[in-house]
Amino acid sequence: MLHKTHIILLTILTVVLVSCEKEFLETQPTDAIAATDALSSAENMDLLLNGLHRQMYAQNPLPGTTSSRSGQSYYMPSFDVIAGNLIHSSPGNGWMTADLQWLAHTNANTTTVDNLWYERYHFVFTANSIINTVAEGNLTIDADLNNILGQSYAYRAWAYHQLVTTFAKGYLIGSPSTDLGVPLVLDAGVPYTSEARSVVEDVYTQIEEDIDLAIGYFEDASGPDNKSNISIDAAYGIKARIALSKGDWQTAADAAVLARENYPLLDEVDWLSGFNSVDLSEVIWGGTVIDTETNFFQSYFYFIGSTFNGSQTRTNPKIIRSDIYDQIPDTDYRAKAWLPLAPNTNSSASNGQGGSYLTDPNYDNEDDFWDAWEAIITEYGMTTAHNTHPYISMKFLQENPGSIDPDDVIYMRSSEMYLIEAEAKAMLSDISGAQTALSILGEARDSAYDVTLFNTQEALLDEIKFQRRVELWGEGFSYLDQIRWDEGIDQSNSGASEVLYGDGFFQERPSVNDEWIWKIPQAEINANPNIGEAQQN
Repeated sequence: MLHKTHIILLTILTVVLVSCEKEFLETQPTDAIAATDALSSAENMDLLLNGLHRQMYAQNPLPGTTSSRSGQSYYMPSFDVIAGNLIHSSPGNGWMTADLQWLAHTNANTTTVDNLWYERYHFVFTANSIINTVAEGNLTIDADLNNILGQSYAYRAWAYHQLVTTFAKGYLIGSPSTDLGVPLVLDAGVPYTSEARSVVEDVYTQIEEDIDLAIGYFEDASGPDNKSNISIDAAYGIKARIALSKGDWQTAADAAVLARENYPLLDEVDWLSGFNSVDLSEVIWGGTVIDTETNFFQSYFYFIGSTFNGSQTRTNPKIIRSDIYDQIPDTDYRAKAWLPLAPNTNSSASNGQGGSYLTDPNYDNEDDFWDAWEAIITEYGMTTAHNTHPYISMKFLQENPGSIDPDDVIYMRSSEMYLIEAEAKAMLSDISGAQTALSILGEARDSAYDVTLFNTQEALLDEIKFQRRVELWGEGFSYLDQIRWDEGIDQSNSGASEVLYGDGFFQERPSVNDEWIWKIPQAEINANPNIGEAQQN
């Protein structure tokens, strides 16, 4: 397809990451097999898939990319930062500053756009290699191979959905039959032929075909090794996300119900435990991270967790929008996941109120100010070098706080599926159906929840938006949410600093503002003869 992709494809056929089965990975390093053997058996294809499982969170860069943007570990918080739902309290060490200022995804030469593009196409081409090799008919189709095919088609659908929802105009706000999407490449081997950008509608058609094929294969497949593997439940969850993004409301609702069936909602203790383990009952899909294959200072918890012992978290506590938090009822235990009265101990805080009780309006004497800080440090296991800030997040906590130890990364939870069903049914004007789905989640979180207060489509949608911004905070959904809802960004009452945020402080809604569409990497423009400057976003 292009120069960098040729390198990536040669790599996936010669370097295969070992199995993601946890007990094996705990003791084994990365391994390799010969290129001629990589696709010769179901077992070796499984190794290729395990490389994708690891690439979802891994630090080690693909050829042509850099470790500074490490899979979902980086992009999940980045999507929430760009959309203004996850607030940086100071410049910190500079990580994601360009993202929040809208200087990264709008620049064709940044690592942010470069890595998202090439990493996702790495998933596509790995899946292609497996799918097309099996299609040649030299392997016996059994339950294990059906599982491999199910995961391959699901990964290809997931990757193309990630690409088309960032590098093209949103389906619901654009003209999908004519808007340029991304190149569709379904070939099997290297070197790949370059392709032009397919229209958005055609990309979605391929995505929907792939996820339906995945589900079909899973129905006759062996079970997944663990939650790092895509299961039939995760495939239904991906299908629900795809349908939601294009306004196929009934499909979204139906798939969401199927995805969540085996994953009971968390209770208060587990919800407040830190979201650091895929063993939590709600987790449908997540990365089982092990200490020999971690990200360290490009890990998810480095960017999102307040207890991680890294300069990004110590100097730049992440906070929830104050205007969102202040709507959480006292009877909702999720309010405990953020600390609105945490002292502002960082003298470099962007709101200009940090470093002392003299500048922090919540305190009027030094003893109370530092006693409050010490209580937080002690309770959550942070180091004495960690700063705190009003509305600091304690949603994401390490299993071993104050360290740089790795923790699992969660990609999909059943609570998201309840919210997808509720939104889809609200859009179908099924008020009672939306209320039923919403009430299950709301009553699990808030002892006084009363869904009957939301008895019109408008009221329901407002409540669903609020619930998504609280329940899914930091999990990477708000960027696509804003596009689907056609809502702009206004940080005026959020707690964000206009000086720090710059262009990211205010943005018009996506339907009238093409800055929401990510630039195609300049390296792709330069290398792909079918995509010229005229096709740049």
